[in-house]
Amino acid sequence: MTAFEPAAPPPVRGQSEWTARARDVLPAGGFGNFDPGIFIARGEGSRVWDEDGNEYVDLLIGSGPMLLGHGHPEVVEAVLEQLPKGMTFFANNAHGVELAEDIRAAVPCVEQVRFVASGGEADMYAIRLARAHTGRERVIKFEGGYHGMSAEAQMSLAPEREVNFPRAVPDSAGIPRAVEDSVLIAPFNDLDAAASLLAEHDDVAAVIVEPLQRIIPPREGFLAGLRDLCDRHGVLLIFDEIVTGFRLEYGGAQERYGVIPDICALGKIVGGGFPLAAVGAGREIMAHFDLEAAGREGWLMQLGTLSGNPVAAVAGRKTMEVLRRDGAYDRLKALGGELRRIQTEALTAAGIAHRVVGDDTLFDILFTERDPVDYRSAKHDDPKINAVWNAALRGSGIFKSPGKIYPSLALTDRDLETMRAAVARAVEAVRNHPANAEGRGPR
Repeated sequence: MTAFEPAAPPPVRGQSEWTARARDVLPAGGFGNFDPGIFIARGEGSRVWDEDGNEYVDLLIGSGPMLLGHGHPEVVEAVLEQLPKGMTFFANNAHGVELAEDIRAAVPCVEQVRFVASGGEADMYAIRLARAHTGRERVIKFEGGYHGMSAEAQMSLAPEREVNFPRAVPDSAGIPRAVEDSVLIAPFNDLDAAASLLAEHDDVAAVIVEPLQRIIPPREGFLAGLRDLCDRHGVLLIFDEIVTGFRLEYGGAQERYGVIPDICALGKIVGGGFPLAAVGAGREIMAHFDLEAAGREGWLMQLGTLSGNPVAAVAGRKTMEVLRRDGAYDRLKALGGELRRIQTEALTAAGIAHRVVGDDTLFDILFTERDPVDYRSAKHDDPKINAVWNAALRGSGIFKSPGKIYPSLALTDRDLETMRAAVARAVEAVRNHPANAEGRGPR
């Protein structure tokens, strides 16, 4: 062994050993995304297996992108065909152009596309694009809305203190105070609050919104009202469709709700499980990415080593092709609807207060008697109950986020039976939780 060769690590099996190694080389022992105590070894279709060999029905699906399930044979075939031809070029490639054409055909607000590698980048550039186009600086976002990891996005994402609107609360260290002053916060689903902010501030470049905020649906007329307000004040409307794009419908939230933004951010599904995202808008707005068209003062510089990566592009194109087939969205909604029914029927029969919040394609259970409409009302009456519920589901073979269920087209009747059995055990775990005996828990 030379001085430049690292020592070979000892063979490792099992999650406890991987956890110890991760703690040595990763802050908090993980990638920052999910429970660092679980290591997924492989996925196939609707199921994943951890490093201890435990098998789960996957309702996390990589936080959304694996809508077709893991290892879909047509996506794998497309990727394997591309791999020997090249994995990345830092130059144009035909597959990226074809993917952009497919996105434009699907998403109403899009005439042109600029690719990036992550949804957070897409949101960041969408905000910067709005500022470049309007010449204004302030941004309105909604409390609890998730738009990636940029400084603006980390304003009032999950504030622990309830401050008066429109004050922004930073959720992360390292954000300059000036960013707080550039972001105004409004409660989701409150059109009057948004109207008041736009009337009081003439320097707003954009309103950015998740059309379905996390799992909270928009009230009737809310998105259309935002569209009207933005038009009235010369403000650009940004839809963050990283999650909703190609999930709610093939045309995303724009197709579902019939409201067309000025700019949208897309991610997750459009990369078919690979790192790819996009920002899209009309030609006039997108011209800011073109130095010759925009001029030096109006040019928005953007580049990325993996932007338009051909492997991600072919995976995304094939995923979108499968989703265009007859019955794909009817099946997705039927599967999601059954997952909802399994849970709410069991909880209702047990007398456990709850709300199923979201859409058949994306939802979760909140243990509350309130009807959630915004960040402050979309909470469990006792968060410990939710922890018990999710732990019981995982212990029974259901892999999910603490706050979302992502149905996929790979789900089978066997998976639904696994879910029924897991829910029955989770209901018993909640009923036996001390909070119920003490009169604080669900009734």
